[in-house]
Amino acid sequence: MLSTNSRIRQLNGTCVGSVDLELFLHYSLIPSLFIILVLSFLQKRDHRKQRDETSHLLGKRFEIIIPLDFVGTFSNRWSYGIAFGATANKVMFLFSEGYQPLQIPQWAQAFVLLIGGMEVGLSHFPFFACLSSEFQLVSSILGFSYSLIWFAVTILYITECPHGQFLGRYETVMFYWPSLLCLAFLLGRFLHMFVKSLRVHLGWELPMEEKPFLEAHQAEHVKRLLRKPPLQESKKSWFQTRIYEWDPCFQFPSRMIGTIVLAFICLYLFIVIEFCMFVFVRDELDVFEGELENYIASMNQTGTLTPVILQVKELMSVSKGVWLVTILPASFTCVSYLFHILACYRKHMKRLWAGNKHFLPSKFHNPSSAESVVAIARYSGWQIAYILWGYLIIHVVQSLCGMLIMYGLVLPIIHNQGLEMLQGLGIGTLTISIVLGIMILQVWIASSFFLQPKMRAADKQKPLALDNQRVFHNFNYFLFFYNVLLGLGACLSRLLISCILGTWLIARIDRTIMQNGYEGADMGFNAWIGMLYVDHYHTNPVLVSFCNILIIGHRERRLQRAIKYWYLNQSAGPRISTRSRTRWLLLQTLVNNPRLVMLRKSRPGHGSREFTQILLTC
Repeated sequence: MLSTNSRIRQLNGTCVGSVDLELFLHYSLIPSLFIILVLSFLQKRDHRKQRDETSHLLGKRFEIIIPLDFVGTFSNRWSYGIAFGATANKVMFLFSEGYQPLQIPQWAQAFVLLIGGMEVGLSHFPFFACLSSEFQLVSSILGFSYSLIWFAVTILYITECPHGQFLGRYETVMFYWPSLLCLAFLLGRFLHMFVKSLRVHLGWELPMEEKPFLEAHQAEHVKRLLRKPPLQESKKSWFQTRIYEWDPCFQFPSRMIGTIVLAFICLYLFIVIEFCMFVFVRDELDVFEGELENYIASMNQTGTLTPVILQVKELMSVSKGVWLVTILPASFTCVSYLFHILACYRKHMKRLWAGNKHFLPSKFHNPSSAESVVAIARYSGWQIAYILWGYLIIHVVQSLCGMLIMYGLVLPIIHNQGLEMLQGLGIGTLTISIVLGIMILQVWIASSFFLQPKMRAADKQKPLALDNQRVFHNFNYFLFFYNVLLGLGACLSRLLISCILGTWLIARIDRTIMQNGYEGADMGFNAWIGMLYVDHYHTNPVLVSFCNILIIGHRERRLQRAIKYWYLNQSAGPRISTRSRTRWLLLQTLVNNPRLVMLRKSRPGHGSREFTQILLTC
C-alpha cells in the first residue's frame, strides 16, 4: 500500500486547477495599464511643452509617473521593499527561464527574457505607482483593489492544489506564503493610506507636508560634521563593536531595502526548489539502491560486482546525508552576506563622503558616468542573481568538504580503520609541520645572522642591511634546490586557497575576487562601484544641504519680489499705462544720450541744451 505522502504526490501530480498564474499574469496587464493611465492623467506636468491639439485638451494633465526614485527615496522604504517581495515568485520564474510563451530559436532567448522581465515589471507597476503617487485617495483605492485581485487569485490557486509532487503536503503553500504575506501587508498599507487621506479630505486632519528636499538624517549628518568631536567616545557594547552599530545620521535608500528583501525571499524560494530537486533525486536513488539490493540478493552476495555495488551504495548514502546537512551552513553563509553587504554599503558611502577613495582600485577613482548610470539599473538584479548562484556554489563546495571529512575521518572509524586513519593523519600533519617549521627557521636565521643590528633601540625591526655576506651567499646556494621543491607545494596551496576564497566570496558583489590589475573583468564589482558613485553624487548630505540652501534662498527672493509687486499693484494712486511708461523711459534715454546730443540738430534760435529741456518738459 502506498504511504499517505505518496498518495498526495500522485494526486497533486494530476491536479489541474481553474487558475493558471502564467495566464493571469498576461491578463493582469489590462488593469495594470488602466491604473497607470488614471494616475498619469491625475499627475500634472511641471513644464508646458509646445501646445498641440492633444495637450490643449489635456491642459497640464497627463505626466509620466515613476514607480519609485531609485536614488533619493528614503521615506516609505519598507513598503517599497515589501512590494518588491511580492514579485519574488515571478522573479524566480524568470530565473528558471520558465517564461517561454512561444517556440523561438536559442539565439533569441535573451529577447524573450527581456520581454518577460518587462511584462513582470508592468504587471507589478501599480504597486509602486500607487505607493508613490501624490493623489493618495485615488491611488489607495486603486492599489487596494489591484492587491486584492492578486491576493484572491493566489489564495484560489493554493486552495485548489495545496500539495505538490516533490515535498508532498502543503508544497504550494511553502512556495507562495511569502508573496501572500507581502500582498497582505500591501492591503493593510493601502487601507491605512485610504483612511488617512480620507480624514485629510474631510478636514479632520491637516494635509501632509511637501516632501523635503533635505532629509532629516542628512541634516543631522551635516550638523554632526560642524560640531566639535567629543573628547572621549562613549563605550560601545560587544554587539556594536563586533556586529553592527546603528547610525541615526544614515539611512539606506529604498533600492537597497527592496534588494535585500527580494534577495531574502528569492533565496528562500531557491532553497525550497533545491530541496524539491533533492527529494526527487533521493527517491530515484532509493529506487536504484533497491535494484542493487535485489541484484546482490539474487547473487547471494557472491558476485564479482558485490564489493563495487556496496561502495556505490555507501557513496550514495553519504552524498545524500552530506548534501542535506550542508543546506543549513550554506544558507547561513548567504544570509550573513546580505547583512554584510548593507554594512559595507554604509562603510563605503561614508568613506566617499569624506573624500577617501583609497579603498578602491586606482582605475575606479574616476569611473565612466554612463557606466555608473547603467550600474544603478544592474545592481539590484545582479545582486540577487549573485546570491542565488553563490548559494549553489557554496553548497557544492561545502558538500565536497563534507565528503572529504566523511571519507577521511568518519568512515575509517566506522569500518574499524581508525588506527590507520590516525597514522596517516599524523604523518601528514607532521610533514606539513616540518615544512612550515623550516620556512619559519629560514626567517629566524635571516633575522638573527644576516641583518645588521638596530640603529636605535626604539626601532621595531632591523634595517634592511646585509651582514655576514659570505655565509649569506652559501645559505642561499644550498637552499636554492630545496626551495624549488618547496615551491611546488606553495604553488598548489596558492591554487587551492584561491579556489576556496573565490567560491566562498562569489556571492559578494562588494568585493572583487580578481587579482590586482584585473578588477575591470569583474562585472559585478563594476556594478557595485558605479552604484556607489551615483548614490555618492546624488545623496551626499553636504552637497544636498548646499543645494537646499540655494533653493530656499531662491524661493525667498521670488517671494519678496512677488510681495513687492503686490504692494505696487495694490496702491491707491492713479494707474499708469505700462506702454506709456516704457515709451517715456525710452524718450529720456534718447534725449540724455551724450552721443545723440552732439549729433542732434538744434531749432533756429535755440541751443542744443535748451532744445533738450524743451523736450523733457513737453
